Amino acid sequence: MLLATGLYRASHLTAGITALVHAPAAGVAVRALLGVALGTSLLLYGAGYAQGGFGPRLVWADVLLTGCLLPHAVLWASGGHVPDPGFWALLLGGSAAAAAAAGLRPRQAGCAVVLILAAHVAAQVQTDTARPFGHLMSVLSSAVMARVFWWYLHRQGTLLDEAREQAVRAEAERARQAERMAHHRALHDTVLATLTTIASGRVDANTPGVRERCAREAAYLRRLVQRSEQVEAEHGKQGPEVPAGEALEDVVAAAECLGLTVTAQYHELPPLPGPVAAALTAAATEALNNVRRHAGTSAAYLTAIGRDGGITVTVVDRGRGFDAEAALTGGRGTATATGTGLRRSVRARMREIGGAAEVDSAPGEGTRVELRWPA
Repeated sequence: MLLATGLYRASHLTAGITALVHAPAAGVAVRALLGVALGTSLLLYGAGYAQGGFGPRLVWADVLLTGCLLPHAVLWASGGHVPDPGFWALLLGGSAAAAAAAGLRPRQAGCAVVLILAAHVAAQVQTDTARPFGHLMSVLSSAVMARVFWWYLHRQGTLLDEAREQAVRAEAERARQAERMAHHRALHDTVLATLTTIASGRVDANTPGVRERCAREAAYLRRLVQRSEQVEAEHGKQGPEVPAGEALEDVVAAAECLGLTVTAQYHELPPLPGPVAAALTAAATEALNNVRRHAGTSAAYLTAIGRDGGITVTVVDRGRGFDAEAALTGGRGTATATGTGLRRSVRARMREIGGAAEVDSAPGEGTRVELRWPA
């Protein structure tokens, strides 16, 4: 509304300047009154842009000075005659009414418009203008259109605010859903894998390594229930940078606690951002869990190589293998459980950090899982 009514005012001031330029005989007083109109306009709209909206006091000052007093002052300065150089004073009544309609409350705006109309009626009676009705309708229509425009913008702004609030709520719900999925994946890769291995009887639950892993995962469950911010930082960031070798050693040690023999090799591993290290180690954990649960072998090979600030981690086994294409697309058969873990815990995690995961397997030929960051 500041922009719209400001441009409207500028057009009337331009008409006044043009009229005075083409009327060299206009007196100094008339030119001074145009300067007053310019100054009032600059004060009203300059303060409005600085404050982000119309100031009611300045709007009333503009109504009284520009809309009501200025036409009579121009008449007085012109000796009671209104030649072309003085017509701009009547034009300014329209933009003053528009500013009042946009910057005041409805009742106040109505009073301001009535004052402007009364002042212009008095001015035109003195000048014997042949078209008083047309000018008064112009002033009134300026106020009405400005108010309608204000109502429309206010309504659109309200609709946009509501749409933004809905988008924020939807984004918050998506964030909560993503958090739940992250916790589900973490539980699948840690607690559920440990419990499944212990229940199958393939490891002794009383060994120090298994007990240590159970204690660590029980602590994770307690933190998950409490939903403490510190836990979210630990599982979501792991600090600004994490040594890749140390993080992968923890993964290997956790797998060996559950009876899997892992041969690991590392070469020039870079430090990784916390979120990247967390996702990469979780994906490698699930790849080793799949070897232990589904490959039919107790041995796996993990190789990690640094490359241009990135990293490639490969997990290989010589087990029974599976139909990788069918499993990763949700196909039926014994490989479906493997595919679910690979899709949700491996590929999804790597995509979230800008990485990639490739699975190469066939029945009877073992499995190779390659994790790359960045992709």
